[in-house]
Amino acid sequence: MKIIKSHSRDLEKLIGRFAASQNKRVKERVDSIIHDVRVNGDEALLKYTKCFDGVKMTLKQMRVSESEKSAAFQDISPEFISTLKKIIANITKFYTKQQKRSWKQINQDGVFLGEKIDPLERVGVYVPAGTAPLVSCVYMSVLPARIAGVQDIVLVTPPDKNGRINPHILVIADLLRVNEIYKVGGAHAIAALAFGTKTIKKVDKIVGPGNNYVTEAKRQVFGYCGIDMLAGPTELVVIANRYSNVPYCVADLASQAEHFGGLAILITPSKSLAKEVKQAFIGHDKGFIILVKNLDEAIDISNRIAPEHLEILTKNPRKFIRKVKNTGALFLGPYSPVAVGDYFAGPSHVLPTAGTARFFSGLSTNDFLRSTHIISYSKKTLEESKQHIEKLCQIEGLSKHFESVKKRFE
Repeated sequence: MKIIKSHSRDLEKLIGRFAASQNKRVKERVDSIIHDVRVNGDEALLKYTKCFDGVKMTLKQMRVSESEKSAAFQDISPEFISTLKKIIANITKFYTKQQKRSWKQINQDGVFLGEKIDPLERVGVYVPAGTAPLVSCVYMSVLPARIAGVQDIVLVTPPDKNGRINPHILVIADLLRVNEIYKVGGAHAIAALAFGTKTIKKVDKIVGPGNNYVTEAKRQVFGYCGIDMLAGPTELVVIANRYSNVPYCVADLASQAEHFGGLAILITPSKSLAKEVKQAFIGHDKGFIILVKNLDEAIDISNRIAPEHLEILTKNPRKFIRKVKNTGALFLGPYSPVAVGDYFAGPSHVLPTAGTARFFSGLSTNDFLRSTHIISYSKKTLEESKQHIEKLCQIEGLSKHFESVKKRFE
């Protein structure tokens, strides 16, 4: 790991890493794939599945069958099902508290105002399956949608070289009542969800992480459908000082190295801690150690980096909660490693990366809801308000707007 100071150019590069991640070649390739899927539909999906995944299949084989789902249960242990049920309970408990509900109010003057909350009708969930199938992405993406009330959920994930889907993915999806699963991944899967084909009906929103091609595809289809966020490689910032447990710091930072392109950063005012951690990572060039004056500066720099995950491993870490502004998820104390959030605690691990935590949030039930504002005036209240409406119409030069009000009193 490289040790840098808080005013170095390397820090500025970390802060601007989203812009640096943009790749012209990827943009052009994804644009071509999306166009091909829009024009050629299912034929393009089969072509790219053969090209990128090495699997030749028919349209019928592209959709996971009921027999494949049933067979998946034969490969899964009862212990896994038991663990899964505990995880589902944790996630359900967390997101139930997040529920947003419709409301209305009737003022004394008779004005009726309100907000109607409805779930999206159809959502697409992308589950990566690169170096390892990320089975936890299924429940972390599907459950918030289910709790929000989404009825129609479709899951897409790349097949393995034998044209199969990991049985854990199929079992989790089946237990969460996801009936529509397709063996298709990459940018072409995102295009199919956004625009639809004869086989895959288009969705209202696409959620779930993926590689740089998937992320770029989500960026390009945004506007034709909604997306959750632009998620890139995983990242972790650990804030620690001389009182922190060094082996815990090392283990948590090392966990990011398991992911391709993962970014691990230690921010500390302790030179001795920095030296020990650097020693533990000899032979590994990934990651940075940022030396700061104090913990307040550490929090400030973390806010500028806006990491996906932030761990605070100091004494009394909860006192920093109010100061932390920009991060996808905050882990406090020595017994709250990122892994507990990735798999078990309750909040979704689908989180903003590459500094986008400044304006994106972790996946929530709100991502699967839409709001309709409701306005109902009486004749009396409209008449009392028309002079104020007229003034604004005059300023904006939109006389027909006021005519629509005045017409009701002629």
